[in-house]
Amino acid sequence: MLSVNTNSGAMVALQSLSQTESSLQNTQNQISTGLKVASAKDNGATFAIAQNMRGDVAGYQAVTDSLNRGLSTIDVAVSAGQSISDLLIQMKQKALAASDKSLDTASRSALNNDFTALRDQITAIVKNAVFNGFNLVDGSTNQITALASADGTRHITAAAENMSLGGSIVTVTSAGNISTQANASTMIATVQASLTNVNSALAKLGSGSAKFSIQAAFVGKLSDTLTTGIGNLVDANMAQESALLQSLQVKQQLGAQALSIANQSPQVIMSLFR
Repeated sequence: MLSVNTNSGAMVALQSLSQTESSLQNTQNQISTGLKVASAKDNGATFAIAQNMRGDVAGYQAVTDSLNRGLSTIDVAVSAGQSISDLLIQMKQKALAASDKSLDTASRSALNNDFTALRDQITAIVKNAVFNGFNLVDGSTNQITALASADGTRHITAAAENMSLGGSIVTVTSAGNISTQANASTMIATVQASLTNVNSALAKLGSGSAKFSIQAAFVGKLSDTLTTGIGNLVDANMAQESALLQSLQVKQQLGAQALSIANQSPQVIMSLFR
């Protein structure tokens, strides 16, 4: 039927063109954002799942930061313990030299000065072994604790080792000296016991450091896996979208041409009245 009021062909062409425009807009959005699900209106269920996973990834980032702080604190304690171990070796050497009965007074005094300087250096190291407000070698804390799960319910700990002078590990007291042959002879065993204790404490701190490192590596891999999973859910296939974009652009041009042709149909009516 020919009618000047109703052009069915133009209506169909317009609907088709509108659908093409909508698809083209969607494809352009995916190309510009790189996401096939950029908001909840794109796919509500997938967006909700992705958002929950993003929350987990953010949680694991906080866990990683916590583990790294704990690991750094332990590593500072390990460095301090290694320095103390080196000092004790030197102190043992001084004590052994001062235990020689044939040593003259001036030489023994010089050795004692060296010994006390090394002894006091242990205190300086212990006091300065601080990271992020924690000191694991001065007895101010029993352990270091870090997050181990994204929900904050699980933690990982490493025990502290008090290496202060006169303690259970370093048994050399703050007044310990080798000013006499007798003191020097006694000090040899004391320093050796302290050295053995420090090396044992270092082994424990090393185990704690390894534990934190392993957990940090696991959390990193888990976070990467979740990030990949989010990408699988929401990332657009750029090669596919590029091909679709070209197809829709051609379809858009054809739709506009079809609408133009349909709009010319009523002009046929004019020929009937010539």
